[in-house]
Amino acid sequence: MSKKHVFNAGPCILPQEALDATVDAIKDFAGTGVSLLCISHRTKEWDAVMDETRALWKELLNIPEGYEVVFLPGGASMEFLFVALNYLEKKAAYLETGVWAKKALKEAKAYGEAYALASSADKNFSYIPKDFTIPTDVDYFHITTNNTIYGTEIKKDLDSPVPLIADMSSDIMSRPVDVSKYAMIYGGAQKNVGPAGCTFAIIKLDSLGKVSRYIPTMLDLHTHIDKLSMFNTPAVLPLYVMNRTLHWIKDQGGVAEMQRRNEKKAATLYAEIDRNPLFVGTAAKEDRSIMNVCFVMAPGYEALQDEFLAFAKEHDMVGLKGHRSVGGFRASIYNACTLEDVEALVACMQEFEKLHA
Repeated sequence: MSKKHVFNAGPCILPQEALDATVDAIKDFAGTGVSLLCISHRTKEWDAVMDETRALWKELLNIPEGYEVVFLPGGASMEFLFVALNYLEKKAAYLETGVWAKKALKEAKAYGEAYALASSADKNFSYIPKDFTIPTDVDYFHITTNNTIYGTEIKKDLDSPVPLIADMSSDIMSRPVDVSKYAMIYGGAQKNVGPAGCTFAIIKLDSLGKVSRYIPTMLDLHTHIDKLSMFNTPAVLPLYVMNRTLHWIKDQGGVAEMQRRNEKKAATLYAEIDRNPLFVGTAAKEDRSIMNVCFVMAPGYEALQDEFLAFAKEHDMVGLKGHRSVGGFRASIYNACTLEDVEALVACMQEFEKLHA
């Protein structure tokens, strides 16, 4: 079987080392003679995995004292509700940069006054708004750092006069982050640090406890902090894959090395998009994501879209079709996607150009 070049937006491509270790653990977890799928989460062997996974997060992102890392079953969309319930007392401001930011804002509106401080909806979310001032009279300011559907990204940590909360589902661990600037960072694992089925949240402990409402036990972040993410049965398999993926990141040189690789991959692919007369990028150049590269057929070549997707599939490219809401193409080049994968895509685009340009 020929090698596939995987550009899926999520679930993402994962390191082969993490997959191999997980297969072994499914057969025999930690030398217990019991499959990972059958292990009790109340054993010392599983406690060790949870402790180590938290420690890896703290080490790789240089998380300061006063923060805790929580892992919960589900997806980032549930975290939208966690944010509103645990942080919104009266008013919150959101930066509206795409579908997921809009959905996060929608959840908040059910619990207080929540509004879009700035939006890029006027140009189909093709850029990151910049001309705004974060108000001081809100409980928090929420951002979505990377927009998978539209291929835009906030690449620097913002300075905020109020608690800053960020959905980093699709660019976490792709670059260093100054965690001290955030009250909460959260996301789904399936974009860069594991398979679907679990989430992460990095929480500044003293940012909690500011709301007066009753918070249901399962939706109270204190519940999961106090019980070390095991108030109920954790998502054992996804968390184990996350653990091995974090080990891989560390072994490769850490988050700074991930950033170097990701910027090289992105620069290589964007250079071809800008050079090739058949294709054009859809995101503003200054805001282009290093995780999700979105592009379409250039004017005059729109009729070739389906032909290119078929051509790419024949050349072992997987997952290039853009999100159903915008069409076109999307190459998600997460951490485990290699430069060789990107170079193979560039070669495919050049071959297609020779047939049609």
